[in-house]
Amino acid sequence: MQRDVMTYDVLIVGAGPAGLAAAIRIKQLAAAQNREIGVCVLEKGAEVGAHILSGAVIDPVALNELIPDWREHGAPLTTEVSEDRFLMLDEDGAYRIPNLLLPPLMNNHGNYVVSLSNVCRWLADQAEALGVEIYPGFTAAQVLYGDDGAVRGVITGDMGVGKDGKEKPDYAPGMELQATYTLIGEGVRGSLAKELEAHFGLRDGAQPQKYGIGFKEVWQIDPKQHQPGLVIHSQGWPLGGDTGGGGFLYHLEENLVSVGFVVHLNYSNPYLSPFDEFQRYKTHPVIRKMLEGGKRLAYGARAINEGGLQSLPKLTFPGGALIGCSAGFVNVPRIKGSHNAMKSGMLAAEAVVEALAAGRSGDELVSYPEKLRTSWVWKDLDQVRNVKPALSRFGNVLGSMYGGFEMWLAAAGIRLPWTLKHSKPDNACLKPANECTPIKYPKYDGKVSFDKLSSVFLSNVAHEENQPCHLKLADGAVPIELNLAKYDAPEQRYCPAGVYEIVKDATGPRLQINAANCIHCKTCDIKDPSQNINWTTPEGGGGPNYQET
Repeated sequence: MQRDVMTYDVLIVGAGPAGLAAAIRIKQLAAAQNREIGVCVLEKGAEVGAHILSGAVIDPVALNELIPDWREHGAPLTTEVSEDRFLMLDEDGAYRIPNLLLPPLMNNHGNYVVSLSNVCRWLADQAEALGVEIYPGFTAAQVLYGDDGAVRGVITGDMGVGKDGKEKPDYAPGMELQATYTLIGEGVRGSLAKELEAHFGLRDGAQPQKYGIGFKEVWQIDPKQHQPGLVIHSQGWPLGGDTGGGGFLYHLEENLVSVGFVVHLNYSNPYLSPFDEFQRYKTHPVIRKMLEGGKRLAYGARAINEGGLQSLPKLTFPGGALIGCSAGFVNVPRIKGSHNAMKSGMLAAEAVVEALAAGRSGDELVSYPEKLRTSWVWKDLDQVRNVKPALSRFGNVLGSMYGGFEMWLAAAGIRLPWTLKHSKPDNACLKPANECTPIKYPKYDGKVSFDKLSSVFLSNVAHEENQPCHLKLADGAVPIELNLAKYDAPEQRYCPAGVYEIVKDATGPRLQINAANCIHCKTCDIKDPSQNINWTTPEGGGGPNYQET
């Protein structure tokens, strides 16, 4: 097939914190050397920020390095954290853990409550001002390999293909975007990162990546309940002691709050519904008090990397590297990853500029992981490396106590000589349904708790209806013969958007995939017991269109 070709020095897949920081850093270094380096950023969302979802309380350490005068440039970091609260919840009450007992690493002083989607929009403006070309609405559908086997860019997704696989009147083939180096910053469980990990064996020797699913709603609340900069984190109810996760509530400006909930995806009960756990969380008296009488403005969900250092794949391959959440740099106890994602992009950018200056092409950017190991990112993750495996091994209470103890030792400069391991991937953690107790969730009250479809409506999700389903089944028989028979079809519950539905008709039960509902969280790709579901990119511009998230 004849395709249009565009050529760049550097191609970056994904306009998230990592990708945009990398683009900006490349241009900064090129200007300092009085050189011209062509940089292109490809973004599958309809606009920059459309697919960005995070709490978010951001540590500005990376931004301080990247753009020291960000305040003068109008960065949307305006609400500094004014108060930290950490709560342990039971069904009716809450116990506040004194801040003095929390490890210094958990202190949010100097951090900012932000809309990360707005931060990315601002970063995109800074990148474009430096000459970076950004193309939203285009998916990176295939990796482009050179004759030498090195990555030479990507092929964007075809547009105008019908459900039947045939070309429609508006058909337009994807383009070849060729580059000397390609940085993959497409976020958690990205389709290209999965391909590259398999093609180059990047996960050989690495421990399984671990994940959570994070939910978030933006509310406008009663001014009497609003306290700009207040940050609340919680553990406990509604989750049981064997299911990891917790809630958060962040007060922004203009009577806005972000309320969210994270469920670790190594849970074992197939009847558990992460979405319904989030809805229950909002009915807790402490949380309800802040939300009731307010207006829900936005909803979204997204998978989160939780494996830490033990789960990092090899970061480089011939012709490029993985950056940000494509690799997995989230600090789980801090519930923060943007600062590490940005720094990883900046370090990869430095390695790219060094390689281009030396006249290299298509080799491995070996200095990138070396730079990372000597950076504050490595220290940030190393001091919490045992927290997630401790939670998995010992449960929420003992695991949190152990994690807190080790973080206090780290604050004192003491590093324990062992590193705990992750035992198995999250998809292997489900027990058969006949070994578990069904969970009866309360009805939604329409005041603080809501159903999936009304929630998905607030994500502004939109897909071209007449296109091939982007949720691919390796074996069409598995959903009924295995998932339904053994696990009571957990995809009905772990999906936060009502994409998967068991429909019973005269011929028996069948799986119906409502692909138009998909909000690109990737949970199905992670949690499906036999890894039968493969999430691929739909037409560019499809998916959620998050605002103020």
